Amino acid sequence: MAEGLDDTQEQELEELLRFNETLVRENELFESHLQRTAPALLADDDEKGKRKGAAKRSQMTLLTPEQKYDIAVQEMDELREEIALTKRNSEQLLDTLRARMEECDVRIAEIKKDAYEFKRDIVTGAENFRTGKTIAEKAVRYMEEKLNAKAAIAEKLRLKNATLKSQYQKVEGQLQQKEDMGEVLHVIDFDQLKIENQQYLEKIEERNNELLRLKLTTGNTVQVLNTLKHKLNNLTTESELLKRETTARKESLAKISEEITRVEQEKEQAARLDRKLRREENTESNMPQVLEYVQQKAEAFVLESQLNAWKRKVGIAEMENRRLQSLARKAGLR
Repeated sequence: MAEGLDDTQEQELEELLRFNETLVRENELFESHLQRTAPALLADDDEKGKRKGAAKRSQMTLLTPEQKYDIAVQEMDELREEIALTKRNSEQLLDTLRARMEECDVRIAEIKKDAYEFKRDIVTGAENFRTGKTIAEKAVRYMEEKLNAKAAIAEKLRLKNATLKSQYQKVEGQLQQKEDMGEVLHVIDFDQLKIENQQYLEKIEERNNELLRLKLTTGNTVQVLNTLKHKLNNLTTESELLKRETTARKESLAKISEEITRVEQEKEQAARLDRKLRREENTESNMPQVLEYVQQKAEAFVLESQLNAWKRKVGIAEMENRRLQSLARKAGLR
């Protein structure tokens, strides 16, 4: 008997819990309805509830099933509208994101194309085959051509933007003129104008974004161009220094060559004199006098000393000549 009573109480408790959950949901629905239709009334009820407490709640009038049904239908309609609005906003957001993704894809393709052309025309095509360095004039010319092309596109988009704005103002003027004249537009005409207006606004926004992107690209290109101009100035200064140093090296090399020629001539003269003295020494049948012999030995010693000195000078001059020729080849002169 006690077990049957416990089962009955448990069933009643479950029914009460389900009923309580239903009431909670109904209250949430009604509060949402009041919050949307009469928020001031809901605030007044909250204030009065704080003052009167449970006595006020016991005197509240219950809603009839018809009223509950009407409220539920209104809330369902409102929920459908919110869902539809959320769906439209989501679709619009998706369209915007798709457009941005397409724009990013186009921009990535343009960047890859620019990178390929830069590598082809500047990194590889403008390289000096002797020095291995990029020719600054070609790099500057390439940047100027790119900058002029971007400026032309920006000007073209600006003109298109101005044309679209003019068309938009023209349509607005026509619409305002019709409204001033009291002409009643059909729903289809009005919707068509709204669609065209939205299309013009989207085109204007697209052109503005494109123009802004081109301005940013142009700014980056100008910065790169200024950097290249600065490098070109440095390279020009370095080239002038190398030219002056090369001229000085050439003059020094010419002087050394003259000195080498003169030393070789003196060496040849000394060699001829030495050969002459040796021949005279070998052909003389009579032995020279002691004083003459000593004098000839002294002269021979002096001549040999001079010959060795000139040989050392020639060796030093030849080493200096080879060093200068090596420097000249490294500087790209020979």
